[in-house]
Amino acid sequence: MKKIYLTLILSLAVLLGADAQSAKSVILVYLDGGPAQTDTFDPKPEAGRSYTGSLKGVAKTNVEGIEIGEKLPLLATMADKYSLIRTMTHGSNAHETGHYAMITGDTSGAAVVYPSFGAVISYKLRDSYKGVLPCYISVTAANSRFNEGGFLGNAYKSFDTGGRPESKTYEVEGVVNKFVDKERMSQRMSLLGEFEKNDIEKAKIDSLRGVNMEFIWGNSREVFNLDNEPDSVRQRYGKSKLGQSCLVARRLVEAGVPFVNVRMTGWDTHKKHFQRMNSMLPQLDKALSALISDLDARGLLESTIVLCGGEFGRTPKVLWEAPWNGGRAHFGKTFSYLVAGGGFHGGKVVGKTNKTGEEVAERPVWPCDLIGTIYLLMGIDPYGTLPHVSEGDLPILPSLLEKPDEHGLLYEIIDIKKK
Repeated sequence: MKKIYLTLILSLAVLLGADAQSAKSVILVYLDGGPAQTDTFDPKPEAGRSYTGSLKGVAKTNVEGIEIGEKLPLLATMADKYSLIRTMTHGSNAHETGHYAMITGDTSGAAVVYPSFGAVISYKLRDSYKGVLPCYISVTAANSRFNEGGFLGNAYKSFDTGGRPESKTYEVEGVVNKFVDKERMSQRMSLLGEFEKNDIEKAKIDSLRGVNMEFIWGNSREVFNLDNEPDSVRQRYGKSKLGQSCLVARRLVEAGVPFVNVRMTGWDTHKKHFQRMNSMLPQLDKALSALISDLDARGLLESTIVLCGGEFGRTPKVLWEAPWNGGRAHFGKTFSYLVAGGGFHGGKVVGKTNKTGEEVAERPVWPCDLIGTIYLLMGIDPYGTLPHVSEGDLPILPSLLEKPDEHGLLYEIIDIKKK
């Protein structure tokens, strides 16, 4: 009963404090495996080689007092467009647990499997979203099974595009097949129609097929056709998988898709960390800076939240010993996220770590704090409920309620005021 009253009180407080929904879409650039915060958004150049390895420099940004990793010079020129959360935490060093925490916002340890926040947004928009494209799309694959609908059901899970956006033809599973042209598909549909002439369910089948055919052969198909983009734009994003995936994400948002998940694997750098960062960080720099600047130039950044991070960070102290020989291990104690657009302020830093980056010094930020703030900006009550088929209504973010003194939405970098 106490929890119910607390939910009602907090929900009322949020409703009284919310001015208006400021975000219409979310793009999550998910660095699967765990990017090193000290090499990206929380560098520690004074900590010495034991912590910096070969990446001992920094890039000074266009916001005084904010520095990021030396391999991110393009992002450094636009720090006024994004904010950095340097004290994300959930304490887990396991991939599965970290994924679950960052994708669902749930660290309560409850027995039920919560839906991803993409699925929750899809569920909340089920009556208002009228697009032909799915409400929740992953380019090119969901991060894990936790990107599914959880107890909301598979109707709200991610649609995975598959394919390779960086290749000549981006073959989207079930939509784009380079071996089947429109004429051949039309012939197949005519033949199928002959077989179904006397089917008593024909009207229902035709209705569903009409939606599917619009998805496959209508204007929405062109969203995935990157040949429509000038080569200069494609080059600016980078011809890497990450770069072209971010370009697809921008096109999907332009088409009105509310949630786009861009997943990039390869960030689990136990070995050869610095060699891999020398190629992966420049790709990230090009892709993410192009995405943010492109959204801004097209007037979409104000209504589009952009997030970048992974399931955890990596050990600030380098593992020089064998068999790692210069790698970084999993680190869930404190790590970084970049947030931009959709109501988030730019040019700010939330939280502070100690001089080596191994401890939270100020303002821990939990997954539910970040995701709850995204819900708030999307016009969704972060203290509301979701329906469970057997448990009844459950808190949308149980961790916000379980230890309210330890959690708090990111009011310091949004315009909505806490009441």
